[in-house]
Parts: sequence; structure tokens; C-alpha cells
Amino acid sequence: MNALFTRLLCLGLLAWGPAWSQDGPQLNLPRTTLSAGMRLIHAQVADTPQSRTVGLMFRREMPENEGMLFVFEQPATQCFWMKNTVLPLTAAFVADDGTIVNLADMQPQSLDSHCSAKPVRYVLEMHQGWFGKRGIKPGARLSGPPFGK
Repeated sequence: MNALFTRLLCLGLLAWGPAWSQDGPQLNLPRTTLSAGMRLIHAQVADTPQSRTVGLMFRREMPENEGMLFVFEQPATQCFWMKNTVLPLTAAFVADDGTIVNLADMQPQSLDSHCSAKPVRYVLEMHQGWFGKRGIKPGARLSGPPFGK
């Protein structure tokens, strides 16, 4: 009985192993299209604990109008850092209606924490400076399927 239990435990650990570690970028997440005024954003959607944990880690390049939308189950103060992330990013903390609550520039490979100014369900990461170059500031609204528009 102990040998059978040990085998089953080992098989279970092998099956779950890939979910515990990630050594490369995740490129095959679902996608959605968002808009910020006239600007289109092609966003990968990280809506599971595993995909949110990995985020944009290990990405060496990303098209200019592409980003990642992190979707959480409920509004909360969301905090992000840049461990294993080599691209400089700006995080837009976004309310349920698509309103940008605050923006945070984040430096590559940093463990500094950047948090939402109030509880939010969404965080959109784009290349650092993407929002600023387009005049998009807190209070601006994003639209697209996640925001009911």
C-alpha cells in the first residue's frame, strides 16, 4: 500500500510540476482588444492565479500596442513588482467601469511594489511611457469586453 501511495504521489507531483515553475514567457494566453479613445490595445488576458503570477516575466520583446490585462475575481488593492521582468512597464490600475485609477512606472528586475490607489479588479501593463505618449492619464476610460463596452 505504501509503494502504491508513493507512486501516486510522485505522479501527482509530476503532473503539477509545470504549474509551479515557469522558465519562459507565456505567449498563448487568451486575447482581447481594448480601446483608449482612438487607440487600440491588443491585450493578453491573465485571469488565473498561475497566469497572473507569471505575467510578462521573461518577455524580451512586445509589440508597441500590445500589453497584458490582469483580471482578478473581485476588487482589491492590487500590488505588482517586476521580478524576472526585463521590459520597463507602466501599470494602469483600472476600475470595473474601465476608468484608470492610477498609473505606475515600473523598472525591470525590481522588487519594488506598485499598488492601486483603491480597490480594482483590472491591471493593464503596457510598455513604459505608452500611456504618457498618448496623453492617457488617471480618470481616462478604457473600453472593451471586460468593461462591458
